[in-house]
Amino acid sequence: MPELPSADSKHPARRAAWVSMDAVARGDKQAWVDNFADDGFIEDPIGKSVIDPEGQGHHGRAAIETFWDNHIATVRPMFQIQNSIACGNECANVGTLMIQFPNGMVTKLYGVFVYRVDDSGQVESLRTYWETDEMQIHPPFEDRGK
Repeated sequence: MPELPSADSKHPARRAAWVSMDAVARGDKQAWVDNFADDGFIEDPIGKSVIDPEGQGHHGRAAIETFWDNHIATVRPMFQIQNSIACGNECANVGTLMIQFPNGMVTKLYGVFVYRVDDSGQVESLRTYWETDEMQIHPPFEDRGK
């Protein structure tokens, strides 16, 4: 069984990934932002998307805070990681991200979530691979079967 990210992870990128996912699950913006290096950046997903029309990513703490406010604070995300591969100062976590929206709609996507950390263990980059076309969308429970 592969090692999955946890608070006890020996690999610094796995530990940082766990801190990130745990902060998201708890809705702790400050813990999530503090996990990033000052010059850290996010590409979620990599390239042009609805989240990042320019495809340039979100660079620096102010942009990371704005990313939280616009894309995490308003929903309820849950990660289910099936595998984690660590190499150098990075780890690639393979799994599913489910996001519940305030109206009850749920999206489910399969992806690869890559964390790179600096020597102090802070996230230098979070880059995610997932395909918009492969995202599953489920209506709120009360709307199902209508």
